[in-house]
Amino acid sequence: MHFEILVEDISGKTALEIIVPKIINTEQHTFKIHPYKGIGHIPQGLKSTSDANKRILLDQLPRLIQGYGKTFASYPADYKAVLIIICDLDDRCLSAFRKQLLELENSCNSKPKTQFCIAIEEGEAWYLGDLAAVKKAYPSAKQAVLNSYTNDDICGTWEKLADAVSSGGCQKLSKLGYQAIGKEKAVWAEKISPFMDIENNQSPSFCYFRDKLRYFSGE
Repeated sequence: MHFEILVEDISGKTALEIIVPKIINTEQHTFKIHPYKGIGHIPQGLKSTSDANKRILLDQLPRLIQGYGKTFASYPADYKAVLIIICDLDDRCLSAFRKQLLELENSCNSKPKTQFCIAIEEGEAWYLGDLAAVKKAYPSAKQAVLNSYTNDDICGTWEKLADAVSSGGCQKLSKLGYQAIGKEKAVWAEKISPFMDIENNQSPSFCYFRDKLRYFSGE
């Protein structure tokens, strides 16, 4: 099986490059991860209208799904591939967001085998699902902050992780701006992902992603 995985930012790519080989046998299966520059919004009418060069994931999703559908259709019959789309839930309603994504997929004339995986509330929830990994990466992490987190809670997830592991916490990072936050998220991905125990992660949305990869790979 070959996996084409779309994520909304570079930190997601960094983490998944480390995590995916822990989930599937990369001697038997292949994967490629494509980072975008933000999540954006599902376009009205379910047709991409924004500039593709801006690389905003949801804005381009109708075009992307149809493009992958045509590409996958051209593969030999014995070559199996699946499109995995990973989105942060943020402050959306999970059931409504999933319904929108499925409606978008169903509206595409040419569509590949597709699986949506939603990180609840944000990708950092997958790190916080493994507090032992966070502590190994950041031995001086604030235990009280980590202990106050409930898995897949809607609570400002990256801010919670920043308060636990970053000097000055989320308040300092927020003042430094979006680029500084993005760089810090990439550092978290590099440092925490190698220590993650994928079998015992407590984030339900991470386990859903893990189990879907194994389902498609037959492992």
